[in-house]
Amino acid sequence: MSNTFEKRKKVIYDFICDDFYVPMKFKEIAMILQVPKEQRDELRAVLEALEQEGKIFVSKKGKYAKGQAKRLTGTFQSHQRGFGFVIREGEDEDVFISEDNINGAFQGDEVEFVITKEKDSQTGRRTEGKIVRILSHGTTHVVGMYEKCKNFGFVRPDNQRLLSDIYIPAGKEKGAVSGHKVVVELTSYGSENMKPEGYVVEIIGHINDPGTDIMSIVKSFDLPVEFPEKVMNQAERVGKDVSDADMAGRKDLRDWQMVTIDGEDAKDLDDAVSLTKKGDNYKLGVHIADVTNYVQERSALDREALKRGTSVYLVNKVIPMLPQKLSNGVCSLNEGENRLALSCIMTVNPKGEVIDHEIAETVIKVDRRMNYTSVAKILEEHDENEIAKYEELVPMFELMKELSHILREHRKKRGSIDFDFPESKMVLDENGRPIDIKPYDRNVATKIIEDFMLLANETVAEEYFWRELPFLYRTHDTPDEDKMKRLSTFINNFGYHIHVGNEVRPKEVQKLLGKVEGTPEEALISRLALRSMKQAKYTPENSGHFGLAAKYYTHFTSPIRRYPDLQIHRIIKENIRGRMNDKRIEHYEKILPEVAVQSSMLERRAEEAERETVKLKKVEYMQERIGEEFEGVISGITKWGAYVELPNTIEGLVHVTNMRDDHYEYWEEQYELIGEHTRNVYKLGQSVKVRVLDVDKLNRTIDFEFCDEDEEYDS
Repeated sequence: MSNTFEKRKKVIYDFICDDFYVPMKFKEIAMILQVPKEQRDELRAVLEALEQEGKIFVSKKGKYAKGQAKRLTGTFQSHQRGFGFVIREGEDEDVFISEDNINGAFQGDEVEFVITKEKDSQTGRRTEGKIVRILSHGTTHVVGMYEKCKNFGFVRPDNQRLLSDIYIPAGKEKGAVSGHKVVVELTSYGSENMKPEGYVVEIIGHINDPGTDIMSIVKSFDLPVEFPEKVMNQAERVGKDVSDADMAGRKDLRDWQMVTIDGEDAKDLDDAVSLTKKGDNYKLGVHIADVTNYVQERSALDREALKRGTSVYLVNKVIPMLPQKLSNGVCSLNEGENRLALSCIMTVNPKGEVIDHEIAETVIKVDRRMNYTSVAKILEEHDENEIAKYEELVPMFELMKELSHILREHRKKRGSIDFDFPESKMVLDENGRPIDIKPYDRNVATKIIEDFMLLANETVAEEYFWRELPFLYRTHDTPDEDKMKRLSTFINNFGYHIHVGNEVRPKEVQKLLGKVEGTPEEALISRLALRSMKQAKYTPENSGHFGLAAKYYTHFTSPIRRYPDLQIHRIIKENIRGRMNDKRIEHYEKILPEVAVQSSMLERRAEEAERETVKLKKVEYMQERIGEEFEGVISGITKWGAYVELPNTIEGLVHVTNMRDDHYEYWEEQYELIGEHTRNVYKLGQSVKVRVLDVDKLNRTIDFEFCDEDEEYDS
């Protein structure tokens, strides 16, 4: 930067710091300093430089004032294009950090920053900032591919947010050779002229070895795989068969007709259901494995479960929260076995309202282990073989279908939002390679279990809210007003309207989803509506669940695979047993805030890891099909191209540079790509034929190109 510019900066800074100066706008400063119009751009550049340095700041009204802006803290997330964002706890909006203002921050760093430009809702400009200090490094280990050079090596990180290779000095590679996926511990985070440095602490496997790809994702998210020996020994000791002493004092429900209904390959069966009808009312029992009987507070098992937070379901493996001796053994509600449970027994009227309930420690025995496919065959396909096989249970299944419909309608009336995106069902061979991918749609059986679990969760949450005891709730706050206004503006382009007043109501979002159902723009608008929502989380305070339009909600039904469920089971049991005294209340009030934050964070980590493994397998699947053609639907339109989704849920991008029949312009108001010469149009929901052009395993992206671009495929 020139000395002249620095001198001008000093002059302007001294002017603003003068005792007689009062905050004023740019034009006022220019007039007082008599800056000619042709030099005002330079004045603006000087003010921006001072602002970015944190020496002055601009108020919301655009007035420049002396003094440093308030210093804030957050976590830095870098972007592969060089810029980044700071994420602040409890804030919905991230702060944009330009490449010039990163100040050496590394992915995951805890940083101190100042706001340099306030958000402007009218122009759509987001809040911008400058990092002024790195408080602590959040990334200590990096997963990537090792490459050997003459007398040193380097690791190319899998995480594209890490913008630089990691230098590995000679002798620090731990025997790794080119092509090995490794874990590196960082010893230096680099600088403007130096790469980060580290040493190899673990070799995951060669890039071509089966399982290395998934294990690389596991390691990159720092997911604990193996259980410590102390935890395994404890699981072995406590995982004994249910004894008479275990069952003593519990409500005995072993003569009740009940079943588990899960996926065919499920092994941790933590919920069973029973249902009878007396007069007009239904008696629904939701019976949940009493995991707390085996996982005592502060034990090695409990500490490990809290550290994991949740089970993680990857495409080819499960990383359980608890050892299999418990999760697939004595805590699993296996057919024909005596099992300890915590039951929520509800009396439901014909309107779908719970008019009476009981939460009790019970002992149960499941009659049959059912799966979703079998129950759906009975209820939807009326399959004679399945009906004959489960003849004694069919009346209960019919009753379940009846009650499920009532409960769903009841939720719909109050405004519950149902985002029904098809999940991907992966079929892998023995080496973990995908041989088929198809949408995993919800059927009548999955909806029955979903409806019954939701009702139990609401019922338990409401009781403990009114008991005024420490508790963990599953909360989903009202969406941010600005995000909903942006959604409202967007859907106006398609002729839809959503009422955005002082507070948007879930019924409005539900109505919108109903209107777009079956339309070409359904997928896009549903996804944008979902992104406009806040993330659900665990909190010790009950603020309701916006998406479910529920005043009270918790997670009670999966203590094998979610720590918050395990935690509230302890509270419920202590209350049932009359042990919830002042000392125990104080104890839970102290620990629950931290449990809530940690559980929410670990849940997000698990979801991201699951999502990345699915994306990886989709890319692997399409890698074998480069050059093949597929029918699909345009699911998104942007200035850089058109996203196309195939019937099997795989999505790829047709980049504008690969639309070679014309130069395509993005028409933002119509969300269309229009050819400059041909006037050919690509729009949302349009049926198209695409060819697989290329895949990128590192970025987990798929590139398509349109086939026969001179031919239209109308939806």
